[in-house]
Amino acid sequence: MNTFQYHSANRATNAKEIFSQHENAKFLSGGMTLLPSMKHGLIQPDHLIDLSRIPDLQGIKDNHEFLSIGPTTKHKDVAASDIVQRSIPGLAYLASQIGDPQVRARGTIGGSLANNDPAADYPAGALALKAKMITDRREIAADDFFTGFYSTALEEGEVITEIQLAKPLKSAYAKCKQSASGYALAGVFIAVFPNQEIRVAVTGVGAGVFRWTEAEQAFLSGQFKPDLQRDDLISDLHAPSEYRVNMAQVLFKKAAQHIQNN
Repeated sequence: MNTFQYHSANRATNAKEIFSQHENAKFLSGGMTLLPSMKHGLIQPDHLIDLSRIPDLQGIKDNHEFLSIGPTTKHKDVAASDIVQRSIPGLAYLASQIGDPQVRARGTIGGSLANNDPAADYPAGALALKAKMITDRREIAADDFFTGFYSTALEEGEVITEIQLAKPLKSAYAKCKQSASGYALAGVFIAVFPNQEIRVAVTGVGAGVFRWTEAEQAFLSGQFKPDLQRDDLISDLHAPSEYRVNMAQVLFKKAAQHIQNN
């Protein structure tokens, strides 16, 4: 790992000011993806600006119509939150399934969403739950936020300051873990909203998270093995694309049955 200078910000404006003063700077939240990427030489920032000590970027609030979660809120806190367990139990379960206890104690929801790893769990929850990423510049709907392989709509130096998640009538997440990393070999999140609005989001299968519209129609019709065909399916040393597609179908059925039985 190359040498770098560490900065600890105490406010979002302070973080922005530090960022503007340095070229080749990166924001640091939990560091569960950023630091391994630096160790492997994939990125080599000269300055890291730590956001984890900014009080305004932490915590979980129930705003009646949606949940508000601070971007530096850790996975373990989302999983254990009474508010999340009561309002969106599928999201609490998703957070409890991320990585291992060490990752859940350090990793943050904002870091996961901003990184957009194609096998990360949170993007599936955010897309299914009609999330809005509030930044220091604008509001970005989840449908527009995830733009592809490790890429998002965030601009250089843009900071997520709040994540708003719509509260569904019911929700469920089902996941097949990679045994080595804990990332999703495949993961399916289902959210049921009023007026028969169903949103199904898939992670780990394509080059990035995506909505599975065939599954949404299948849920409404009670058919639990929808078709899944895409041009960007993942095949790697962990599993071929055919296996991932089959797992997505299995996990969709599992999540759908959980919703129907609860």
